[in-house]
Amino acid sequence: MKETLQHVEQMLDESPVVDVTETFEQMRGILARLKARIEAKFVLTRDPSSEQFDSYGTYPDGPGGRIEAYTGPEVDWMVHSWLGNPTASFANLHLTVWLGPQIDVPHLGIALLVWPEGWFYTDAIPRVNLTEDGDYYDRYYAPLDADWLRFKEEHPDFTWFTSRAGFIRAGLSPVAHCYSFPRAQDNIDLVAKLLDDRVDRWLTWVDEAEPVPEERRLALAATDLAIRRNIADRDPANVMGVRFFGEELTGKLVRALWGGDRVLPRPS
Repeated sequence: MKETLQHVEQMLDESPVVDVTETFEQMRGILARLKARIEAKFVLTRDPSSEQFDSYGTYPDGPGGRIEAYTGPEVDWMVHSWLGNPTASFANLHLTVWLGPQIDVPHLGIALLVWPEGWFYTDAIPRVNLTEDGDYYDRYYAPLDADWLRFKEEHPDFTWFTSRAGFIRAGLSPVAHCYSFPRAQDNIDLVAKLLDDRVDRWLTWVDEAEPVPEERRLALAATDLAIRRNIADRDPANVMGVRFFGEELTGKLVRALWGGDRVLPRPS
C-alpha cells in the first residue's frame, strides 16, 4: 500500500511552486455546496466572534484566509474556513460540524488541502470510546467498514496519509479517509462524490437519533469541547499559519476554530 509520511510543510517545501487557484476554487465550491445542505437542515447563526476573520491576510496578492463560525439550537459549533496562498501552491479548507449534546451522533469532519497535490480527510468524529461502547461502534462505524476497505482497494491513485503526529493519528476513527492524490479532475470528482455520500449518511443519522437524557448532556458537551480544542490546538498544519501570519494571529485563528472567543451561548 502506498503511504505518505511527511509533515505538511515538508510536502510543500519539496514540491514545485505552482498556481493552484483553479483547484482551490473547485474545493471551495465542493465545501460551499455541502455547507448549503447543512444550512438547510439546521437553524444556524453566525457567531460575531468570527466576523473579524471575514478576510485576513493579503489574498489574492499573498497569503490569506477566511473563517466563518456558526452555532444554533442543535449545533454547538460549525466552522467553514480556508487558509493559504493558492498562487504559491498551498491552500487548506475546512468544514466541520460539532453537534450539540441533545443527540450523540458523531460530529462531521471534512478537510481539503492542495500542496500542490490534492489531499482530503473526512471522518465521523466519535463522542465515545469505541472500544468501550460496542453498540455505538455497531450503529455508526460498522456499516461504513466495507466501503472504507473498498475505497482503499479500488483507487490506487490515492495514497494513504499517515500523520507524523501521534495525537492526530489517535484522533482518527476506523473509517476515516485521509489520502493524498494527483489533482486530476476524475480524482477531484471522486472526492466530491464521497463527501456527498458521507454527508447524506450523517444527515440520516441526525434524523434518526434518539435524544440524550438531560442528566448526560453537560458531560457530553464538556467532552465535545475538549476534543474540539485539542484537535485545533495540536493540528500540525498550524505551522503554516505561523509561517504566513505569525504566532499572534495564528493563535487567534486557532481559537476561532474551537470557539475560544465565542459570543453566542452553547446549545443545551
